[in-house]
Amino acid sequence: MFRKYLPLVALVLAIASCMPKPSVFDRTKAEEEILQLHKAQRDYHFQKDSIAFANQMGLGYISVNRGQITQPTVEDNISRYNNYFSAVEFVKWDDVSPPEIRFSDDGSMAYTVVDKEVIVEYKVSETETILDSAYYAWVAIYKKQAEGWKLDCVASTNR
Repeated sequence: MFRKYLPLVALVLAIASCMPKPSVFDRTKAEEEILQLHKAQRDYHFQKDSIAFANQMGLGYISVNRGQITQPTVEDNISRYNNYFSAVEFVKWDDVSPPEIRFSDDGSMAYTVVDKEVIVEYKVSETETILDSAYYAWVAIYKKQAEGWKLDCVASTNR
C-alpha cells in the first residue's frame, strides 16, 4: 500500500533538499560585528577619518539630531564630519557604560543604546584653546546588508 506513494515521497524529499536552507542567526557573531563597528567609530574620531566614518552609514541613512530629521547623502556626511573633525582635537570619546545591543528576531536589524562622554579641545584664538565636555546618549540602528552591517538611523541627544 505504501509502495505506490514511495516515488511521490522521494520526489518531495528531493525537492526539499534542493530548497535553500534558512540562515541561522548567530547572535554572538553579530554582536561582535556590531561592537567592532562601535569601536571603529571611536578610532575614526581620533584619526579624523570622516570618509570611513561616513561609509558606515547605509543608503537612506536617517539622522535625528537637535530636533531635526534629515537624510544626508554620503557626501553630506563626509563634509559634515570633516568640518567637525577639523575644528577639534578629541581628548575623550569614551563609553560611560558598555553599549546595550539588541537584535530583531531574524537578525536582520540591530540597535545599540550608547552613553558617551566626549571631551574636545578647540582653538578660540591663536593663543587660547578651550576644553569642552558633554555627555551624549543615542540609539544607533543597524541593518544587515550584503556587505555587512550598516547604520540605518541614529537618534542622538546630549545633556
